[in-house]
Amino acid sequence: MIPKPKQSGKLRIMVLAGGISHERDVSLKSGRRVADALTEFGASVEIREPDENLLANIKKDKPDVIWPVLHGASGEDGALRDILALTGVPFVGASPQSARLAWDKSIAKILVAAQGIQTPPSVTLPKETFKELDAEGVLKAITNALSLPLVVKPARSGSAQGVTLVKKVDQLSKAMIDAYVYCDVAIIEKMVEGTELAISVIDLGAGPIALPAVEIEPLDGHFGYQERYTAGETNYYVPARLTKAVAERAAAMAIKAHNALGLRHLSRVDMIVDKKGTPWFLEANVLPGLTETSLLPQAVLAAGHSLGEVYYSLAEAALRARG
Repeated sequence: MIPKPKQSGKLRIMVLAGGISHERDVSLKSGRRVADALTEFGASVEIREPDENLLANIKKDKPDVIWPVLHGASGEDGALRDILALTGVPFVGASPQSARLAWDKSIAKILVAAQGIQTPPSVTLPKETFKELDAEGVLKAITNALSLPLVVKPARSGSAQGVTLVKKVDQLSKAMIDAYVYCDVAIIEKMVEGTELAISVIDLGAGPIALPAVEIEPLDGHFGYQERYTAGETNYYVPARLTKAVAERAAAMAIKAHNALGLRHLSRVDMIVDKKGTPWFLEANVLPGLTETSLLPQAVLAAGHSLGEVYYSLAEAALRARG
């Protein structure tokens, strides 16, 4: 169970939403939902854009805590968090250093694998390397080594943008081009067949807690951008339809990955559980989506908590840690 807030909503909280990343619209929706939940809990909330007026607004608003709800590079690559740390105002979520590690999926895979967590075999391929070498020969070598089906994704991007499931060899070249639209480094990963899960982790300072696993069943078989943010495109099961032993194994892996990446306050670990019940790490989200169709809010509600209560508790945790 998540500890309840120490006090009723009295904090002044600045919610940062929007930004200039590919995920601006999602961020605005998430930010509105977070602000509404905090307001209902009694907090005083201002929603601000991370623009040229940000530092002036922080000085003017004098928030007790900043709640960054910025998806994509502008909020998850660590740069903005460096600036927030300079202001001295505590903020919810990962430190700049940890955000950088988790935001780059190729680095995150290395760090969690070093802790004994299973992650699918993959090749990380920068765009310049791909262009300089014999592209056709490189792709043939990759398919020979990993075998189909494969998943191609940008090393640094969110909301499944630029992600392609490759089932045929002739799909791979276009998949690489689509991934490079969002990032100059692509990951080609062996697809693991099984049950897709998202496990949210909450840490209020006493150690990370795994929320109920959300099982994801996209109607067209691929959990892409549209399937994530369009109601009715995906079936969700909370808690996931797993045996107790497998559920506990998946939760333990989520917490271990959260710790391996040095994350704090909240994260979401995406994984596949194969037919043998083994969880495979795919990626960790520094700032999970918080829209009406997002996975962390579903897990919070399934655990018997209100969103306002949990979001406010996270703000309190940031205040205690002093950003």
